[in-house]
Amino acid sequence: MEKKQSLDAFAALSQETRLDVFRLLIKVGPEGMLAGEIGDALGVKQNTMSANLSVLTHAGLIRNLREGRSIRYFADMDGVRVLLQFLMEDCCGGRKEMCQPIIEEIACAC
Repeated sequence: MEKKQSLDAFAALSQETRLDVFRLLIKVGPEGMLAGEIGDALGVKQNTMSANLSVLTHAGLIRNLREGRSIRYFADMDGVRVLLQFLMEDCCGGRKEMCQPIIEEIACAC
């Protein structure tokens, strides 16, 4: 990931609604949610939600899939992985044992 891409991702997450959307999509996992369901769950109007979903998609943090007239959104786990990899690439001066506790803490325990 380039620095510009990581800045786009952080800028996208620096707004409260977008952070809430991203965390919700991480929580629901691979089934994702329809745009209207996301708006309902967070109490956000459709036009506002649409703009926020667009920013998150452009930042590479979520992806979408058209289902007829609806659009289902998912956390883009590849985008999340690349962002975390960018943040951690020079971690601990190359001493992996120092990074391991962080990795274990953020790893899914499902």
